[in-house]
Amino acid sequence: MQEHSYLEKRSQLQQYFDRTAFDAWAKLTSTAPVSGIRKTVRAGRDEMRNVLLSYLPADLHGQRVLDAGCGTGALAVELAKRGAQVMATDISPTLIELARERLPTDLGQGSIEFFAGDMLDPTLGDFDHVVCMDSMIHYHRRDITKALAGLAQRTRQRIAFTFAPKNPFLSTMIAVGRLFPRGDRAPFIEPVAEQTLAKLITHEPNLSAWKIDATQKIARGFYISQAMVLSR
Repeated sequence: MQEHSYLEKRSQLQQYFDRTAFDAWAKLTSTAPVSGIRKTVRAGRDEMRNVLLSYLPADLHGQRVLDAGCGTGALAVELAKRGAQVMATDISPTLIELARERLPTDLGQGSIEFFAGDMLDPTLGDFDHVVCMDSMIHYHRRDITKALAGLAQRTRQRIAFTFAPKNPFLSTMIAVGRLFPRGDRAPFIEPVAEQTLAKLITHEPNLSAWKIDATQKIARGFYISQAMVLSR
C-alpha cells in the first residue's frame, strides 16, 4: 500500500465527515425530507445496502462481522438483526457517536461494538465476513487492493465491498465538483474500471486464495457505486 497516500486521504476524510459534512450526512441518513438530488443518493444507498446484505448468509448467529466504514450504522444494525456480532468502525468519531445515538434497543441475539479509528487496524481481530460500503471509493485502486489483502488475512469467508466504477457520467460529476469552493468539496472519489480492479485483485499475492464471486452496479441519479464480493 502507498502508506503516505492512504494516510493522507484518511485524514482528509475524517476532517470532512467530522466538520464539513456532518449535518448533511446526518440528514441524508435519516428519514428527514431532502432535496431531489439527495433523494436519489438516499435511494441508491438503500439499494446498495440490500445488495451487500444479499451476499451474506441470512443467519449470522455466532459469526463475527466487520462493518468497515459504518457511518451512522444502518448496515451494522441489519447485520446484528441477523444475529451477527458486529464490529462497526469509522474514522469519524462524530459519526460513530451519531450511530450510537440511533442504535435500536432491540437487536435480537446480535450485538454491535463501535470503534472510531482505522478499518485496517489489526487489533480489531479476525472476522467471518467483512462489509465495506462506500468507504473505499475515495482511495487509489492500488490502496484498495492492498486494503483488501490486509483484510483478507483476518477474514475467514467473504469480503463484500464497493468501489466507484469508472464511467463518463461519474467523471463529469467529479469535474463539476472541483468547481466548488475548497471548503465545500467532498474528498475526491477515485473511479476505477471493473476490469482494472479485478486484474489487480487477481495478481495480488495475498489474495491468491480468494476469488471474485459477483459484482453489481447501482446507479440511481447522483448515486453511482458498484458492489463486489470476494470469497475463499
